[in-house]
Formats: sequence, structure tokens, C-alpha cells
Amino acid sequence: MELGKVKELAARTYDVGISRIRIVDPDKAKDAITREDIRRLVKTGAIVILQKRGTSRARARILEQKRKKGRRRGPGSRKGKKTARKPKKEAWMEKVRALRRVLKQIRPENYRKLYRMIKGGYFKSKKHLLSYIRGVK
Repeated sequence: MELGKVKELAARTYDVGISRIRIVDPDKAKDAITREDIRRLVKTGAIVILQKRGTSRARARILEQKRKKGRRRGPGSRKGKKTARKPKKEAWMEKVRALRRVLKQIRPENYRKLYRMIKGGYFKSKKHLLSYIRGVK
């Protein structure tokens, strides 16, 4: 029988696709006529059934490395609000901690008042706080 037909028969016998059938010994495979012949050839190793292929993660790994470097994170790649990527509370904590660090360095007379103003969200940034302190003095 033709090798193509042998492949087809093997594929039908083992319920796999034709692309998963490899004929190692064509001379023996040509003599196969029945499904029983095919099973015998698979047992002896003249016909091999390849393992099912999965989805390759190679491209995913490459993209992951690029994102670690900071690439592919621009505005066009983002979905959701700014607060979905960094919660409001985290942003607030960062700002407040920075402002309190500035307060510790300066140690003005009205420290407690400024501390409460920071907590209340009066200042937008370090620059704003410093300009306020300069204005009060």
C-alpha cells in the first residue's frame, strides 16, 4: 500500500491527525494492509505516533522580558483607569511619606499644623509644601 494511505490508516486506527504519524521503516510499512498490521508496526517501532504539540510559550517569555525592562507599557498598552494600576491609597501614601520626609528635614516652628495639613491633603507636592513654608516665613 502507498505510504500516504498507510499514514491515513494509522491516523484513523489511533484516532490522531495524519501529521502526528511518522513512518520510520518505509519498507515494512508498505506491506501493511489491515489495522492489525498497523498496530503491530507501531508496537515494533516501524511507525511512530508523535506526542501532541502544545502552545509554545517562547513568544510570551520574550514579551515578559521586554515588560520587565520597561518596554511595552506605554499609554496605548494600558487598560483601565490610572487607579486600576496603582490604587489611590498607594499614591496617597507615597505623596504623604515624601512630604513628611521634607518636614523632618526642615523642622519649622509650626510643625504640627503643617503635619495635619499634609494629612488633610492640602499640599499637591513637595514643591507646593516648600513654597507654602517660604510664604509663611
